[in-house]
Amino acid sequence: MSFYIAKTIQVPFDAAIEKVIAALKEEGFGVLTDIDVRSTLKTKLGIDWQHYRILGACNPQLAHRALQAEDKIGVMLPCNVILQERANGEVEVATIDPTASMERVGKPALSEIAETVRNKLSAVLTRL
Repeated sequence: MSFYIAKTIQVPFDAAIEKVIAALKEEGFGVLTDIDVRSTLKTKLGIDWQHYRILGACNPQLAHRALQAEDKIGVMLPCNVILQERANGEVEVATIDPTASMERVGKPALSEIAETVRNKLSAVLTRL
């Protein structure tokens, strides 16, 4: 089982970010964190890197249900969605497959929630 699901789109990087955030919102997710890896690598290490962003997405209702089922599940939250620019100008959008990570916890209630989250994240990718 893969630990992520992904889709490649042909739009400029900044437009891809806007599209992903809008698609997340349509599925009930907000973006809690936005990490600009390219900028961080340049600032901290002097390394030039392709555009690479990590968005920490959270669906509050589903996060609450997961926390009720297992209070330590916060170590796996929020759901990370990455966008990275490819050499040909395309943008790959990838997100964690929560069913892969949650199955390790071994709680049936979490498996059900993870499947719901996976379906919503798959719908986000479909919208792009």
